[in-house]
Amino acid sequence: MAPESDPHPVVTAESQTDLQLVRKVKRGDRSAFDLLVIRYQSRVAAIISRYVYDNQDVMDLTQESFVKAYRALERFRGDSAFYTWLYRIAVNTAKNFLEARSRRPKGSADSAEAENFEDGRKLRDNASPERLLQRDQLQEALQEAIAQLPEELRSAFLLREYDGLSYDDIARILECPIGTVRSRIFRARDAVDRQLGPLLDDL
Repeated sequence: MAPESDPHPVVTAESQTDLQLVRKVKRGDRSAFDLLVIRYQSRVAAIISRYVYDNQDVMDLTQESFVKAYRALERFRGDSAFYTWLYRIAVNTAKNFLEARSRRPKGSADSAEAENFEDGRKLRDNASPERLLQRDQLQEALQEAIAQLPEELRSAFLLREYDGLSYDDIARILECPIGTVRSRIFRARDAVDRQLGPLLDDL
């Protein structure tokens, strides 16, 4: 005889969707928002760290982003994914921080990420001193190339290449048409590729 199914299955934090948690928050369950923070805090910190490089600033801005999200949650209608909405808040928070201090965002790329971007070209694994030097030079050149991009190109490029977001999500985060997103990413890739071309040819 087959066992009867549990009429009251256990609902875990992991099994709850973002929208379910958002609805709970709106009903006054603050602990549900804590679960959203746990779920997305590392991703929000990662997106902010593309713009701001002081660890303490990143932590402060991550917290500020969640505070803003909590206060604005009543206006979230679920028309887009929660993380897309949250990412837009994080990006705007980072930009406002930089504007307030008249800083221009600097390019940053993790050393592992720097070895693999859109055109699929990867550095070959070779531990010789010459090869290691070339890898370091390429990573530095990539950082500099990203730093020189206009902010609107840089934002779209990083969201696509390093955060792996879809064009639709990027359009929502940057609040611009998807065609504009595609154009910005194409122009950013072209600028980066032209600057890195001589180094890649020597590998």
